[in-house]
Amino acid sequence: MKRLVLRRREEVLRGGQPLAFFGGLLFALVVGAVLLTVSGDPVFDTYQRMWDRSFGTADTLSATINRAVPLALAGLAVSIAATMGLWNIGAEGQIMFGATAATLVGRIGADWPSPVLITAMLIGAAIGGALWALGPGLAKAEIGVSEIITTLMLNEVAVRLIVYLQTGPWKDPDGFGFPQITAKPEGSQLGIIWERSHLGVLLALVVIAGFAWFVNRSVWGYELRIAGASVKTAAYAGISMRKKVLGVMLLSGAVAGFAGGIELAGTAARLNENISNGFGFAGIIVAALALMRPSGVALVAVFFGAVQVGGQSIQTLGISPAVAGILQALILFGAIGAAVLSTHQVVVAERKMVAT
Repeated sequence: MKRLVLRRREEVLRGGQPLAFFGGLLFALVVGAVLLTVSGDPVFDTYQRMWDRSFGTADTLSATINRAVPLALAGLAVSIAATMGLWNIGAEGQIMFGATAATLVGRIGADWPSPVLITAMLIGAAIGGALWALGPGLAKAEIGVSEIITTLMLNEVAVRLIVYLQTGPWKDPDGFGFPQITAKPEGSQLGIIWERSHLGVLLALVVIAGFAWFVNRSVWGYELRIAGASVKTAAYAGISMRKKVLGVMLLSGAVAGFAGGIELAGTAARLNENISNGFGFAGIIVAALALMRPSGVALVAVFFGAVQVGGQSIQTLGISPAVAGILQALILFGAIGAAVLSTHQVVVAERKMVAT
């Protein structure tokens, strides 16, 4: 009796990373078209509107790029942890606490010169994100507690902290009783570099390129790749897994916190519990689509940001914005399938019969 089985290829298909992403994108567009047709919605008009509102003009493209910044940094944060075989599911909370730390710096230095204030806020955001990842990092490095559980739990803690601040000590006295935090200082706004795109775009690219260089060119990065590939090899080479686990979690949290600082200084008017806007969770998908490679998170984030921005625009056609969420999930499923097929092939094999 014959059956279909997956068998590892002798040679991995070249271009596995772009193959996975574009394969996932094609799969999402095809399945999405089927779902739109079944629901009676116009397929071409829907996709056309999403394209126009995300890439159609310089203004819409700049908005898409702005949306891609926190997605790319969150994806990078997840990828950094994945280099060591760790799962940082807490980028969402780290983004929020990074923005909270940036807000604290802004409240302290509201009268500082703008360049000094922005720099201090972004540094504070990175430190805040690292501190939010410190607990899970120590728990993993010292007693082996799953970082998935601890980072995930801290996401809710970050939300509750911001809710407490906006209804308590940081509540805006001029907010007419509404639970909101005082607006950020005027000098804390990142400058515009093109259309609506702010300086955070360049800062994010510097961080992504810097980590890519660091992990491939430095001794620490070399040891990191060894430790992530084989614990036994790392131990034989005298590499401290405890230090590497803790260092990677801190770095991952710092990048996520930096994303929160850029989001606050670039687009948000004030800190609130929605400052992350799901970027931390979406960053997990971005990292997965990039096959956990920092080199791919920027491009994936742009397309992913386009789906989010375009998805918000189709409401005017009477179509639920949930379509964007469905497309994001379909892109991930398709990309996973394409990634598997780049390393494995489907073959027909004989089913072995067990004698009774």
